[in-house]
Amino acid sequence: MHEADEIDLRCPQVVADNAAKGLRLRAQFGRGGTEIGVARATELKNREKLAPSTIRRMVSYFARHEVDKRGRNYGNEDNPSAGTIAWLLWGGDEGRAWALEIKQKIGNAPDI
Repeated sequence: MHEADEIDLRCPQVVADNAAKGLRLRAQFGRGGTEIGVARATELKNREKLAPSTIRRMVSYFARHEVDKRGRNYGNEDNPSAGTIAWLLWGGDEGRAWALEIKQKIGNAPDI
């Protein structure tokens, strides 16, 4: 049995909730995220089992977009920035922490 098989590749509920919030805000404000971000949010919201490569892409996304947190209206509940919405689509801060933790566990495990 491969070690990655024992690791739960479904996100925690809080990450799913963040993704669902991102989808709601994107629909409400008409901004934030790409089609890829929407697809990721949908997978997270539904707590689908993610491929190891998807976990690695999440880690890369968060590393590239950490800078968005310095943008205007980041975290503003009444008028969220596109960066806020996009960050939530990928699972928010909890998604980042979860993806980093899982990436450490799976290393370079291939997709099955």
